[in-house]
Amino acid sequence: MTLIAETAELEALCERLAKADFITVDTEFLRDSTYWPKLCLLQVAGPDDVAAVDTLAPDLDLAPLLALFDDPRLVKVLHSARQDMEIFFHLTGRLPAPIFDTQVAAMVCGFGESVGYDTLVRKMTGAHVDKSSRFTDWSRRPLAERQLNYALADVTHLRKIYRKLERQLTKTGRAGWLEEEMAILTSPDTYRLEPDQAWRRLKTRSNDRRYLAVLHALAAWREQEAQQRNVPRGRVLRDEQLFDIAAHRPTSEEELARSRGLNKDMARGRLGKAILEAVAQGLALPDKQLPRPVVKQSAPNGSGPLIDLLKVLLKLRCDEHDVAQKLIANTADLEQIAADSKADVPALKGWRYDIFGRDALALKSGDVALSAAGSKIKIVPIKAPQEAD
Repeated sequence: MTLIAETAELEALCERLAKADFITVDTEFLRDSTYWPKLCLLQVAGPDDVAAVDTLAPDLDLAPLLALFDDPRLVKVLHSARQDMEIFFHLTGRLPAPIFDTQVAAMVCGFGESVGYDTLVRKMTGAHVDKSSRFTDWSRRPLAERQLNYALADVTHLRKIYRKLERQLTKTGRAGWLEEEMAILTSPDTYRLEPDQAWRRLKTRSNDRRYLAVLHALAAWREQEAQQRNVPRGRVLRDEQLFDIAAHRPTSEEELARSRGLNKDMARGRLGKAILEAVAQGLALPDKQLPRPVVKQSAPNGSGPLIDLLKVLLKLRCDEHDVAQKLIANTADLEQIAADSKADVPALKGWRYDIFGRDALALKSGDVALSAAGSKIKIVPIKAPQEAD
């Protein structure tokens, strides 16, 4: 068991890891009281090395490890990589590449929907992962041996899993399927938290464009405030408070003090002034620039049976190709396909189209049907009238 807290030790480890073809990586972090995740521990392993890096050690320089992450020759293997990648992006403004996400690879290889690490370890290595330290406070020092053993297990088993999944992808010719998903995970756009777009995360059904303009301004202000103070959004204002303020649009401290969860002292203080400025910004926006409601294209009336058939077809084709349904399409995608044969959904593009999209459009247009044969469902071509004679 190795816990690295000195730069010289980290440099020596990275020199050895740089000679490998791949490294496995995992992080332990806290996010309960901060906007940005606080990196507390970083685990890394190569074919012959494994170590936990104490990222909270006061004199530790992570530069050797970050340089390793930038090496385009070295594959970085992670499981369910998105949160880890977000940490690296916030830490450096860059993203490790190339990466191999074993959770996504497992879905491509038929291990089911969003398979957990412990499940994958059990299925692919026969080992058992002790999850008793899952809810550890990773910021406290010193770390106990059981905590370090738990943390290191997240990268040691990953080595064998990676090798097996890589062989399976090569054997089945599905490596390209994974590359498409990895391109999303290594895109900076996936992790940029732009305040101007924060309002789109809010679940509101209002079509009032002036209300949306005020909500837009309030959400952008809250996002900036949360980022600057490094606190969760809800510590600034809760979503329901934003909705209440956007609906009533106060223009004075007295009116603002009557909003949900606010009082006179807050309304008169710095936050109150900032809130009123955001409201004024939304009210002053010209009509031509008002945001438009996000309208999801709904499936045509009476299309419920078609959507149900598309679900059956999706399961059928995914079972045939031994790939997770989630990777091909979700219910919202199927509803869009039912509404529009040219819908901008992944299922109608690339390898997903070959597996499912082509048949989905054929089913919708009546060129094929689904038929039961005993306990099995099969796709049956439908002949045109002139062919049937």
